[in-house]
Amino acid sequence: MIALQEAVKAVIQQKGDYAVVAITKHGVELARKLGHSFQNADVYYMSKFEKGDEREKDIQLFTGSVRLLLPSLFEAYKGLIIIISLGAVVRMIAPLLKDKKTDPAVVVIDDKGEHVISVLSGHIGGANELTKEVAAAIKARPIITTASDVQETIAVDLFGKRFGWVWDSAEKLTPVSAAVVNEENIAVVQESGEKEWWHYDRPLPENIKLYQSIPEALASKPDAALVVTHRNLSEWEKQILHNGVLYRPKVIVLGMGCNRGTSSEEIEAVIDETLEELNFSKKSVMALCTINLKKDEVGLIEVTNKNRWEFICFTPEELNSIKIQNPSETVFKYTGAYGVSEPAALLYSGAEKLALTKKKSGNVTISAAVIPY
Repeated sequence: MIALQEAVKAVIQQKGDYAVVAITKHGVELARKLGHSFQNADVYYMSKFEKGDEREKDIQLFTGSVRLLLPSLFEAYKGLIIIISLGAVVRMIAPLLKDKKTDPAVVVIDDKGEHVISVLSGHIGGANELTKEVAAAIKARPIITTASDVQETIAVDLFGKRFGWVWDSAEKLTPVSAAVVNEENIAVVQESGEKEWWHYDRPLPENIKLYQSIPEALASKPDAALVVTHRNLSEWEKQILHNGVLYRPKVIVLGMGCNRGTSSEEIEAVIDETLEELNFSKKSVMALCTINLKKDEVGLIEVTNKNRWEFICFTPEELNSIKIQNPSETVFKYTGAYGVSEPAALLYSGAEKLALTKKKSGNVTISAAVIPY
């Protein structure tokens, strides 16, 4: 038994703060969805449900009883999101409980994904807030049974998590969280990303103010700030991060065409160079889009898998439904579409205009758009 437990511990390769665990077919689909959208979430499920892309997506497989896996997860993670029946979870974690100040948050999801239940460390461990964010992400009902619910305000470390937002640095999470909880003056500056992040049935607390720009927020001299943008900040603007957290919403869509056999290294170099020219953060890239003739292009697949971006392929008919500035008869001759990178970026993003119309570099053609909200 000891040897088996040590083998299970060897499986754990912690990269994030949260572990998502599943042991059923439907649970695996939910776990994969959460792993894609939640920042700092590591996914674990039984090897018999292997789909073949686990290594690329950093998903960890296990064999045997999940009961042997939980002690290691319990010690390693800030929170566990477990897609197993509530009764089974309670029995498995009971011997692991130590103290409410140190035990991780535990959240349970039913196999159909209809209910998300806060089970352990609701307040101090953050399970109540995690429950709400997970429920919002999978459109389920949050179940919180503590007599006094958590303070209805922004959870800084979970802000935008249901949308896939990521932060640039975790350095200021603790002091900014303290400022929010202590009802100090908080500035929220949002330049891009989903707007429906406030999910309570009451207005924003009076200490939290929304600002249209960083200069406007700085002029108010806030105690802390939450900044949501895909844009790289200037040195002057970075003043707001003295006690602030910078969030990267997933809003950048890259349209791309390339010659057959173009290496992933060349493709990624062009992407990095282009984003730097646009002054955009790579962390805000949502998807790379192309024509379906490129659905098996190894370089594109490798880049999207490495960066965990969506890889979207459109038919020529879909691409031709989008009006572009310079349709190409040559491109149409070989692909059936009058353009690839431009209409692909516009089609997926829903934007009216491109942030970058088209740039050719070596074997790659790239366009970029920002998803409007």
